[in-house]
Amino acid sequence: MSQYLNILLEVRGTVWVCALALTGLAGCLDWRSRRIPNWLTVPGLFAGIAVNFATAGWHGAALALEGAGLGLALLLPFVLMRALGAGDWKLMGAVGAFLGPWPFLIVLFASTAISALMAVVKMIEGKRVKTTFVNMMELVRGFFAFGFRPHPDISLDSPGLTKLPFGVAVAAATILCFVLTRLSV
Repeated sequence: MSQYLNILLEVRGTVWVCALALTGLAGCLDWRSRRIPNWLTVPGLFAGIAVNFATAGWHGAALALEGAGLGLALLLPFVLMRALGAGDWKLMGAVGAFLGPWPFLIVLFASTAISALMAVVKMIEGKRVKTTFVNMMELVRGFFAFGFRPHPDISLDSPGLTKLPFGVAVAAATILCFVLTRLSV
């Protein structure tokens, strides 16, 4: 655990403030409209590179590009399968640009865990446990049969399925990681 905190501690304060502002606004917008707009994510990616360049020079800019590239590359298959929205994908690219590759991975892991917890609560609340597990098995079977193609009945495009605001999970994970860095100092 301490090695992960050390990775998060390497991120400078200015960068954390910007990342918290970006993810906080994205979380609020996603909560209200279930969308994360391009006017936030695209400039956010470029701002991440610029802030890292301003605070750490070319090395910072290189880390920002690595973080953005990692985020976009890791999550692209989920966008192609329509399991993750394009706004969520671009938000994670911008978060990667602010935090760099290793801290980004920690925030991504925490975002996924928080999102999974949100899904479990929603699944139990809606009494859809059995349906959810059947859908998950169908998705896994479809992935091995057809690859990264979206399932016709189980995707973001399916009107009857429950959708979660991943931007909220990203905001919560970013706040959690920031707080953990401050508690360990």
